[in-house]
Amino acid sequence: MITLAEGLRLPTNGLDYTILAIYFVVVLGIGFAAKRSVKTSLDFFLSGRSLPAWVTGLAFVAANLGATEILGMAANGAQYGAYTVHWYWIGAIPAMVFLGLVMMPFYYGSKVRSVPEFLLHRFGPSSHLLSSVIFAVSSVLIAGVNLYAMAIVLQALLGWPQWVAIVVAGFFVLAYITIGGLSSAIYNEVLQFFVILAALIPLTIVGLKRVGGWDGLTDSLNSSHGDAFLTAWKGTGIGEANPLGANWLTIVLGLGFVMSFGYWTTNFAEVQRALSAKNLSAAKRTPLIAAFPKIFIPLVVVVPGLIALVMEPTLGKSKDGLQYNDAIPVLMRDLLPNGVLGIAVTGLLAAFMAGMAANVSSFNTVFTNDIWAAYLKKGREDRYYLKTGRVVTAVGVLIGMGTAFIASSFSNIMNYLQTLFSFFNVPLFVVFIIGMFWKRTSAAAGFWGLLSGTVAAMINYFWLYKQGIIAIPSEQGANFVSSIVAFVVGALVMVLVTLVTKPKPAASLAGLVYGSRSPGMEELPAEGDDAWYRKPALLGWGAVVLAAVCYIPFSF
Repeated sequence: MITLAEGLRLPTNGLDYTILAIYFVVVLGIGFAAKRSVKTSLDFFLSGRSLPAWVTGLAFVAANLGATEILGMAANGAQYGAYTVHWYWIGAIPAMVFLGLVMMPFYYGSKVRSVPEFLLHRFGPSSHLLSSVIFAVSSVLIAGVNLYAMAIVLQALLGWPQWVAIVVAGFFVLAYITIGGLSSAIYNEVLQFFVILAALIPLTIVGLKRVGGWDGLTDSLNSSHGDAFLTAWKGTGIGEANPLGANWLTIVLGLGFVMSFGYWTTNFAEVQRALSAKNLSAAKRTPLIAAFPKIFIPLVVVVPGLIALVMEPTLGKSKDGLQYNDAIPVLMRDLLPNGVLGIAVTGLLAAFMAGMAANVSSFNTVFTNDIWAAYLKKGREDRYYLKTGRVVTAVGVLIGMGTAFIASSFSNIMNYLQTLFSFFNVPLFVVFIIGMFWKRTSAAAGFWGLLSGTVAAMINYFWLYKQGIIAIPSEQGANFVSSIVAFVVGALVMVLVTLVTKPKPAASLAGLVYGSRSPGMEELPAEGDDAWYRKPALLGWGAVVLAAVCYIPFSF
């Protein structure tokens, strides 16, 4: 999944470990502070729907900014060049805006506690149970990726045995989520967001200075990799070869639409942050606020990958030498003095913990509310489900430790994560988007669309691609194709099944389909929410325009 070369051991000293220890103390302190607000299961799973938009917005982006994202996107930057910006400007921003403007009114207005619960209201128990199981499985798989990757990184950089790194990080994540619930996770994610930036910004600035600034970086890469390496679209014509192994059609449809919308609009680890907002206006603004820092994340993630490629020209050239995954660790080793190095290590650890915590907190919510309480132990008192949520948190961390090893056969972190998203998130998006915009869609169509889309993506990846029946140049290209296949198959099955089955009564779809309203959607804005700079439409379209403008320097 991730391999780091030997010789990356960092020259850490007592100052660096002191910074790391202070961070751990603060993390636990936030957990104990949040505990005072946890009185009910709603407080534990959704922070009592009480948090302001700026807090949920930063938590939203931090939950995605795990170390697998940092190491993986830096590796992609070194391997694919400027093509990597597609994961942000076309592969994230439009979907985040769509979530805020179109889907959050349905999620928040229906007062559901989770994404699968929305499917229960829209399609019924079959789709609900299937989606709950899919969410639970994908959550612990992704949590395990963060935990295992962190163990390997800390072993290479600090010399910690893998089991020590797994136990230490797993213990702290388990402790602060069990104690303070989602509020603890979210406030720690806000802290982690700033700690991560404090680690990456100095790395980028010092690195650019070392390679002669932006002009020196571009000159070096143009001479070594050609002038297309720092452009986002050159060489992406159908039939043209490029390092990414994808053309503009698979980028726009596979990444920009199907995979992106599938991830950002249905991934409960993200949506949960918006559902914890204090009102509908704050919930809608949560992904829109998050979109603005997301636009600029490539500056501190992708650019360091490019810098590492200039400083270490052998990066990724030999199986026995430095790999693309080594990009960030190489810069930390070569550029940062003690003290700043401690902040960088803390930032990397914070990123791993943020990614793991987001998935563990979504796992405990879905398993407790959508599986345990809905089908196994119905009608218990609220205190029982609060206790169950805490126990399930511990179970989720332990399972995450075990599932991490499933990913060991993947050579690139992002390849593995994108494969999981194409299997699990894309079919869910098909069901959501058709169910929201077509009232006629039946309950049976939701179940069979979800199941067929998931199976189709797996068949395309494991049989057609892995067995060489169809030729796809890269893992990422295969993931884009799998996403398109899952979307098309799921959509066709839903249409066919809907035409031969009875729809749900129109009266039961209030607030669940486009054009209908529920009482929760009629909520008046809180004082100050109607200010012009807080208008969701302005924030959303502003983010889309800004992302499009960012493409200009990388398009010629």
